[in-house]
Amino acid sequence: MSRTTIEVHVIADSTGDTAARVARAAAAQYAGYDVRIIRHPRQSSADGLLDAFGRMHPDRARTVVFSTVVDEGLRHLVAQLCAERGLPHADLLEPAVAALTSATGQAPERVVRPVGVSEDYFKRVQAMEFAIANDDGNLQNHLREADIVLVGVSRSGKTPLAMYLGYLGFKTANIPLVPGIPVPGQLHEVERWKIVGLSIDPERLQQIRGRRLRAMGSVGVRRDGYTDLVKIFDELDEISGVQRNLGCPIIDTTDIALEEAAGRVIELVERRKEAAQGR
Repeated sequence: MSRTTIEVHVIADSTGDTAARVARAAAAQYAGYDVRIIRHPRQSSADGLLDAFGRMHPDRARTVVFSTVVDEGLRHLVAQLCAERGLPHADLLEPAVAALTSATGQAPERVVRPVGVSEDYFKRVQAMEFAIANDDGNLQNHLREADIVLVGVSRSGKTPLAMYLGYLGFKTANIPLVPGIPVPGQLHEVERWKIVGLSIDPERLQQIRGRRLRAMGSVGVRRDGYTDLVKIFDELDEISGVQRNLGCPIIDTTDIALEEAAGRVIELVERRKEAAQGR
């Protein structure tokens, strides 16, 4: 039985990390729902907010808005747009600002500022270095050291997703799966909850591979069938079987933004980790 989908749209004037963490913590209390976190970061204008709300589809999924916006005008606009559309809204920053206003007797400056260098910053730098060092199967660390391991066919989006997850603080390695070639032995030594498979629509994959070949100065179809649609179908079928043997969930990257894909990966890994540890 499929689970009800809830989309939590994070509206932020910075990266949206704070609201995304709160959203994940809240979503953990609703394990029976498929909660997806979608970020709309660095919002600095009314036009940007209107565009963000235009990408919400409450007719397709139950929609909630979490916001962390300091500009007074934009903060009120977020609340107004939510009210007009009947969307549940949590202004995560304002209660904290109101408490500090009460304690200090001073109004907030309403200026967007970075929160400063912290332990989390260095963790993210290390995670990004890990993603670079363990990209596309070129492993400089043992996979046991990874927080997340992405597996999929060539050009299914593994590298950009691994880098973005690194930016979020998750040490991520990515492994290409090639028909007829055994998976690296290290994959069998990794906790299964860390592994996430990526898939993609065959025709979309053909387009991406074709562009890559042209960018490299190649023309025509490679003899190995790299861009041949029939062979791509066969390749995806075979690799899907490999992913099933690894016991990993599979995310289709065809039509989702990088931020949403990262959110789904994080939620899957954290949920499977909790289940594996009996929590």
